[in-house]
Amino acid sequence: MTTEVRKTPWHLWVVGILGLLWNLMAVTDYTFAKMKSDWYMKEMGGFTPEQIAWFGDFPLWANIGWALGVWGSFLGTILLLMRSRHAVTAFLVSAAGLLLMTIYQLVLKKDEFMGLFGPGPMYFTLVIWVILIALFVYARRQVAAGVLR
Repeated sequence: MTTEVRKTPWHLWVVGILGLLWNLMAVTDYTFAKMKSDWYMKEMGGFTPEQIAWFGDFPLWANIGWALGVWGSFLGTILLLMRSRHAVTAFLVSAAGLLLMTIYQLVLKKDEFMGLFGPGPMYFTLVIWVILIALFVYARRQVAAGVLR
């Protein structure tokens, strides 16, 4: 039995590199938030002390969701660039994490969240969902086309 090896299409490199750059921003934000870097949070993020405290007060399950969301998507883009079919699973893990964070921020703590940050982050969460779903669908299509193995 022979397995046909397909050439890597040019668009995989474009999607993979853009996805990696996008996810590196999330990894940077996550890492500096977890390190409690006041410089980064104030200077780069423009957050107030109250907003910075918000990030430190997440319950364990929301922190787990945040980690899964960020690192799952980052791993997914790396696996995509490596042409691994496991990119699909990594994007699913990321979606599960993002779902936990979305529930925490926009359902359970919506009033507090909106009071601290306004509506902007709510729209940004929508953008994150759209990009993550697009990456997931793209990876699935590449598996079906035999590009990811």
